[in-house]
Amino acid sequence: MIATLKRLKKQRATEESDGGFTLIELLIVIVVLGILAAVVVFSLGSVTGNAAKAACASDVSTVNTGAAAYNANNGSFPALKSDLTGTTAGGPYIQSWPKNSHYSILYSAGVITVKGPLGTTVLGTYGGTSTNSPVDACKSVT
Repeated sequence: MIATLKRLKKQRATEESDGGFTLIELLIVIVVLGILAAVVVFSLGSVTGNAAKAACASDVSTVNTGAAAYNANNGSFPALKSDLTGTTAGGPYIQSWPKNSHYSILYSAGVITVKGPLGTTVLGTYGGTSTNSPVDACKSVT
């Protein structure tokens, strides 16, 4: 009987110690998950910047295509953006003017200007005497 009690005590002690993880094991897992999350967040940080640059280049190309269509129909480039979006001179050549919180696009006499979010800093130009491409005009967009 005493041997049975000792065996039961020993079995109960091993069952209680195998019941869960230690605090150190949990802390190690939490630290590893935190490091992995930091790596993922850091690697995805540039994705939004690249997307804004690609959207800007697409918008500049859209405005340029509209201006080229206007030129093909009328023999000259439009003077104002309202000539591209309005119904005069065979338009509209662009259904709606591109809007984005990362940049703004201005058009004047064949020159497309890309400005920063507050509309004060010129980030790039396209058209006119500029040899930039739409991507070059948008390279400073963040």
